[in-house]
Amino acid sequence: MNHWWEIEIPDADAPPLVRAVAYYRHSAQDRQENSIPIQQDQVRAWAREHGVEIIREFCDAGRSGLNSEGRPAFTEMMEEWIAKRNDFEYVLCLDVSRWGRFQDIDLSAQFSAICKKNKKQVIYTTIGKPKENDPLYPVYVQFERFRAAQYSRELSDKVWRGCVKIAEQGYLAGGKPPYGLSRLLLDEKREPLHVLEAGQHKGIQNQRVTLTEGPPEQVAVVRRIFEEFVEKGYSEFKIAEGLNDDGIPSPSNGRWGAGGVVARLRNEKYAGTMVYNRTSGKLKTPSLPNPVEKWVRTTDAFSGIIEFDLFLRAQEIFEKRKQRYDPDYMLRVLDELYRSRGMVRPGLLRLDDELPSSGAYSRQFGSLDQAFQNLFDGERGKARENVHEQIRGHIPEVTAYSDFLVLDQKLTVSIQPAVPIPHGYESYWPIRRDPRPVIDMTLGVLLSEPADFNILGFIALPRFGSDSKPIRFTSSSVRTELFGRTDLQFLQQLL
Repeated sequence: MNHWWEIEIPDADAPPLVRAVAYYRHSAQDRQENSIPIQQDQVRAWAREHGVEIIREFCDAGRSGLNSEGRPAFTEMMEEWIAKRNDFEYVLCLDVSRWGRFQDIDLSAQFSAICKKNKKQVIYTTIGKPKENDPLYPVYVQFERFRAAQYSRELSDKVWRGCVKIAEQGYLAGGKPPYGLSRLLLDEKREPLHVLEAGQHKGIQNQRVTLTEGPPEQVAVVRRIFEEFVEKGYSEFKIAEGLNDDGIPSPSNGRWGAGGVVARLRNEKYAGTMVYNRTSGKLKTPSLPNPVEKWVRTTDAFSGIIEFDLFLRAQEIFEKRKQRYDPDYMLRVLDELYRSRGMVRPGLLRLDDELPSSGAYSRQFGSLDQAFQNLFDGERGKARENVHEQIRGHIPEVTAYSDFLVLDQKLTVSIQPAVPIPHGYESYWPIRRDPRPVIDMTLGVLLSEPADFNILGFIALPRFGSDSKPIRFTSSSVRTELFGRTDLQFLQQLL
């Protein structure tokens, strides 16, 4: 307790203290000398020396400085104090790196500019308050911003290279274990110590972490998924349905979906292979998948919970599926189906589980009908050239522009040859109206059977609406009588 005679009476003639707020930040990667208490001691000492009163301190402990996100104290300072209060002049920070190691150094300058706009000056105490009209101060600060950003890039690269080395040696380089596996701590001699629980980490730098068999109920689910997929031939949808029917929660404690099943089937770690660098997302950038050749894979790194051969057989099934949806393969099997059955219908595709579905053809080519037309691209191209020549015989001025014709500088025409599609007792020609606004007319060209590809007639579809769904024309349909033409003389009348 101080006595009244020991209390220092302020000098009435002394200048009033300048008021300020202070900001401190420390992340796990920063060295001990940058801890928040040490930052506070240095900033407070500078404030006392320069007659500055700190009225509020903001601290972000364990926070990255690569951006402003995830820094609640920094956000509060900028939004609630810098933008709204006028009872202080300075914002004190130990150095530029504590303000932030922004990879875009313009962002660091932007936050400083916001402070300046609100009549608050950012002062880095290790640099000191700038002298009035000092031309070199902004240059020096910008250089320090670059150094702070570069430090993070170099540190990130060192950490990544260290993780790659650890993964190459067959150890876990970080992250959560997959469903069905657990993290096993190894001592300096690489002897097992104990299983790490969620949130636990190794205590000594030269210890290592590997993977081991996880909870028995999860291991049983993983093995069941592989057995049903490979041995029983179940689809991922059926497997997920079975797991849900049995009341087995997914890794997120929800319902199983096909994607969750595929994720298990694609994870090579279940077969004892340590995999690293499947994605890239350094320095708070979005995570993106890496090509397979950049993955770091170490086989037989630990005892898996399924046989490696079983994993390979699952991948072979996926590769066969991938081939099924290759455009060239899809057209080839469609051509084989047509030549063997003499027709193409969705029902025929459903008879063979090895064939792509009609929906797959729609996703790849727009429709099954269009896929069939693609089988005869060469013949359809020759028919298009033939029609071009016929049009030139009727119209004096014909200009080929991109993939359509301009007639007499007035009418734009898109030529669309179509091969008849056998459908039971009658064939039909699918004509798709060109939806582009620049096209005035779609001219369907009806070709004969694939034996000779003669031109049988024409379908003239004027532009109306934006519906581009194909229209099926048969030799006896009302549509054919309405839009059909036997020759191209009608084009002269339109012009």
